[in-house]
Amino acid sequence: MAKAGDVLENPATDERLVFRRTAAETGGEALEYELVFRPQGFAAQEHLHPRQQERHEVLEGALGIVVAGRERRLGPGDVEVVPPGTPHRIFPIGDEPVRAVFESRPALRSEQLLETLFALGREGKVDAKGNPHPLQLAVIGREFADEGRPTRPPEALQRLLLPPLAAIGRWRGYRGVYTESGAAEPSEAESGQYVFLDEWDVAAPREAVFEAIADARTYPEWWRPVYISAEADGPPAVGVESRQHFKGRLPYTLKTRSRIVALDPPQRIEADVVGDLRGKGVWTLTERDGGTHVRFDWIVFADRPFIRRLTPVLRPLFRWNHNWAVARAREGLEPYARSRSGPARTGPGRP
Repeated sequence: MAKAGDVLENPATDERLVFRRTAAETGGEALEYELVFRPQGFAAQEHLHPRQQERHEVLEGALGIVVAGRERRLGPGDVEVVPPGTPHRIFPIGDEPVRAVFESRPALRSEQLLETLFALGREGKVDAKGNPHPLQLAVIGREFADEGRPTRPPEALQRLLLPPLAAIGRWRGYRGVYTESGAAEPSEAESGQYVFLDEWDVAAPREAVFEAIADARTYPEWWRPVYISAEADGPPAVGVESRQHFKGRLPYTLKTRSRIVALDPPQRIEADVVGDLRGKGVWTLTERDGGTHVRFDWIVFADRPFIRRLTPVLRPLFRWNHNWAVARAREGLEPYARSRSGPARTGPGRP
């Protein structure tokens, strides 16, 4: 796991990266790093980050950037912020390298992606522009689909071609994740890990939204039909355990046990989870335009045997199942919180 100050170097491209803030240090909110480089490879091709905002700030030199067809030339002190899902590319200006700071928000697994690409460079497994073998690239693209993809060929064609190419790549011995030493480590698919990030706005006071989310006993009332049952040892407090029985759209149910490890009303709830899923869930609430912005970070391992066995093949289906379940939360949380936001309801928890 990287930490601030760690350095990555790629002798194939003469790139040097210094981590400023890592995912672990920001609670997953952002990854920030300084890079000395010449624009080439994937970054110089038009691409997008489906779920991340990317900030570019030039410290030394000059950098060209095209965002949604709009070209701009950045010099020292200039900043360009690219919203999630927006096509963009960078290009060189002159022959000298540029020193810039990049920030990805949220961090997702960008840190691992960078470590993987630099590890391949150190092992001499990339070309002069930093591009790995096409089959290696297919495996990486499959592994880090949430972090970025090219805009060409069309997304539908990529969805059709990438899975079989990645499967061939894995059969040939390529892996999706490499450590700083260059050795392969278990990928998200191979380890059974799932990393989810969901955000939405709720037209209700933050205190009422917090009360609903912090108290797992309310879930069957508003997160329907996902939560079949939920019990807790008492009102929300650090150390309190709850037991959940829930389902998605697919024909199986899951049982978990959660323990609150951090509670900061009305801003943040963090819980450790064990059972059919094992990991951590973090809810972060911020006030926005008179309502509440909800962010849910859900990092879990699938410990139920059949899910773990099928993860490498059916990961997209399991992600669809998660998205369906979260959509039900979006539908139910707002009316429930609004109904509970009267003057008589104050403070987190319920008696």
